Amino acid sequence: MSRNNEIADAVVRTLDQYFRDLDGEKPGAIHDMVIRNVERPMLPFVLEQAKGNQTVAAEMLGINRNTLRRKLTDYELL
Repeated sequence: MSRNNEIADAVVRTLDQYFRDLDGEKPGAIHDMVIRNVERPMLPFVLEQAKGNQTVAAEMLGINRNTLRRKLTDYELL
């Protein structure tokens, strides 16, 4: 199984549990919730892999360094 499938499987399992926990309540802002909960722990992890080099981390993530800095600021990781 590839890493991408493992990540997708984890997201599906988590969403399945989320919907079960709602117990009939209407969900809202699911996209934002998923992105936030994946992105927040991913950023410091990738930055650590890049030995703190934001340019390298941004390249690893496939985003612009300025975008990485904005996200780090948004998540209060700077």
